[in-house]
Amino acid sequence: MVFGARVWKTGIAVTLALYLSALLNFTPPVIAAVAAIFAMQPSIYRSWRYFLEQLQTNVLGAALALLAGMFFSNNVIAIGIVCILVIVVCLRMGMEETIGLTLVTVVAVMEASGEWEFAVNRFLLSLIGIGCAFVINVLFFPPKPKDQFEAQIHTVFSKMSLLLRTVISDEIKENIFREEKGELSNSLQFLAGKYKLMEEEVKKLKRGKFSMIRHLVIYKQMLRALSKGLEVLDTVDEHFFQANRGPQTDALFDGHLEKLIKFHEHVLLKFDNKLKADSSEGLDMEAENERFMTSLIERYQDQPSGILRLSVVAAAMYDYGHQVARLDKLLEHYHRGDSEMKEPMDLLLKSFKRK
Repeated sequence: MVFGARVWKTGIAVTLALYLSALLNFTPPVIAAVAAIFAMQPSIYRSWRYFLEQLQTNVLGAALALLAGMFFSNNVIAIGIVCILVIVVCLRMGMEETIGLTLVTVVAVMEASGEWEFAVNRFLLSLIGIGCAFVINVLFFPPKPKDQFEAQIHTVFSKMSLLLRTVISDEIKENIFREEKGELSNSLQFLAGKYKLMEEEVKKLKRGKFSMIRHLVIYKQMLRALSKGLEVLDTVDEHFFQANRGPQTDALFDGHLEKLIKFHEHVLLKFDNKLKADSSEGLDMEAENERFMTSLIERYQDQPSGILRLSVVAAAMYDYGHQVARLDKLLEHYHRGDSEMKEPMDLLLKSFKRK
């Protein structure tokens, strides 16, 4: 794992929480340190949401623990019952992420046996840790999921294109193929996570500027196209080599897949605004994709035996090409600044309102 900004920020937040606890003479400072670790989040919105939710659940948990401590002291059975009650309340409030730290507060407060001075001390320690994590996350290298998403797109595509270019010819070693495909799947999950963070910030923080929403439409289609490319790899691995085929069939599939990858590469370069405007390339590729699928259908009609598996692979390749072509259209309209992105834009805006 790379030592990214979040790793360093967590360490700084823990240090600051411990320092402030010692400065204010609050003990034990480890509670503030644990709170800072829990509270470090991958986006500004999630940090703010976590801060507010922890404030609510910690107040509730501390109040219940203080009340139970007055009657039952630090009885272990009472502590367990209060923890169960707090978990149920947090789940009912839809604040599952706050359960861990809230339970730390509950146990720490009940340890004080109902003495409110100690209870307030431990409660404030939790708030110090949460506050330190929030401040550090906002002030030092604030999370930028959009930049991380764009930086990772080309890396993921390069890995996928290598696998797609060698999967039909079966040139790559089996163990290397499995390893690289696993890494590709993980990278796509990383991209999906970054997209979700961007979507949350636009929806929840009311930052839904028109330009940012247009970018979200494109990012979502980028993810869909990459996911379809991964599906092609899975389908080829599952069906292609088990099908009845010859060198001519291998060349047909390999040649069309090469065209799709090259087209996808050009589309990503269009996103970076590095290619000249060429609206005909997408139309030509769509026509080529149609011809490829039609030829497989005709072949199935002439010789149905042994071609069903190839049809499954061809359908996955066709869908991949269709999604890349759709991405190409979105980028063409985006760079022209026209209104033909209206349909996907309207759908996304409606989803924002529903949330």
